[in-house]
Amino acid sequence: MTTRHDIDSDHRDNEEVEHGRPNKSQLKREAHHLLDVGDQIIKLPADDLDSMTLPGELREAVDIARKIKSNSGLKRQRQYIGKLLRTMGADEIEAELRRILHRHDTNTAQFKRLERWRDQLMDNDKQALDEVIERYPDIDRQHLNQLIRQASKERHHEKAPAASRKLFRYLRDMEESLST
Repeated sequence: MTTRHDIDSDHRDNEEVEHGRPNKSQLKREAHHLLDVGDQIIKLPADDLDSMTLPGELREAVDIARKIKSNSGLKRQRQYIGKLLRTMGADEIEAELRRILHRHDTNTAQFKRLERWRDQLMDNDKQALDEVIERYPDIDRQHLNQLIRQASKERHHEKAPAASRKLFRYLRDMEESLST
């Protein structure tokens, strides 16, 4: 249901565009978005931050923000970073940030899948074994079965999970060999 407020709002937005002025609400949304981008950059681990190609002034501002402990000081520094992003055109920086965040998401999903397979293999889940063999056709089945038996025996006797870690590492190595 369309209300009078919605109609007036749409009319006002169209009127602003017609008069050649930028839409104030859109400018605010963009400013808030760039603040969020700046926050994500500030929160990146050091090695990911080092891998980004940030202009000198922006990198310096980010480094300062990472050292600030005061909430009000950090808020001002965040706003300054947002301003820098607005003035320099943040499209390339944002694309680079998305690639880094996507890589982290992909690694996390891969890690969880490997953990799930390891646990299912230790529980003698034949479907998981079939999935692993299908995913890694070159896998050494004898070695895999040996690792599964050792890990299951350790779990049964409540020993330290050394074989479980070896099984996970073996699955991770197989995954990495696929991507190379």
